[in-house]
Amino acid sequence: MIDDYNNVMASEGFSSLAGDLLLALPGIGDPRFAQAVIAMCLHQPDGAMGVGIGQLVPGLKLHALLRQLEIEPGSAPDAPIHLGGPVDPQRGFVLHSPDWRGEDTLIVSPTLSLTTTLDVLRAIAGGEGPDRWLIALGYAGWGEEQLDEELRRHGWQTVEANEELLFETPVKQRWPRAFAAAGIDVRLLAPTSGHA
Repeated sequence: MIDDYNNVMASEGFSSLAGDLLLALPGIGDPRFAQAVIAMCLHQPDGAMGVGIGQLVPGLKLHALLRQLEIEPGSAPDAPIHLGGPVDPQRGFVLHSPDWRGEDTLIVSPTLSLTTTLDVLRAIAGGEGPDRWLIALGYAGWGEEQLDEELRRHGWQTVEANEELLFETPVKQRWPRAFAAAGIDVRLLAPTSGHA
């Protein structure tokens, strides 16, 4: 259904960024998004939503989070928790490979799915979850055409997401490596845009 929707939007001249990475450019103007790396999960004309994967929540790991939710950690590694964004920071999001699917899983792209229900955490703890995953608290959201307007101004760069950037690259290296994957050297980026 999402694929059908994206095909209709593409035929109408709208290009969805779902499945791409949104990278903050230097000088974005909002310190909450300095060097942000956001996995875009939904992008439609009426709004957009993504989960940050470029920063960690200080002092919080998976086992403590699972215990707060009364889930025994089982075989789950004590992975760090990502700072997903400033909106709804108490809500959890699991970005994962599409090899696992729950009843409310959104298949974002061939390499990325999103689940927000506890069944995925129980599956991870039980050793039956997706092969690749990361967990975040909060998300980044945009209203109608807000992200498209920000993309027209100086602020964001988009790059294609891949499994290595999503699940293998160390958190502190995601921002420069994502730019490098697009052929951009971050050392050469100016913090402000020019005006003609």
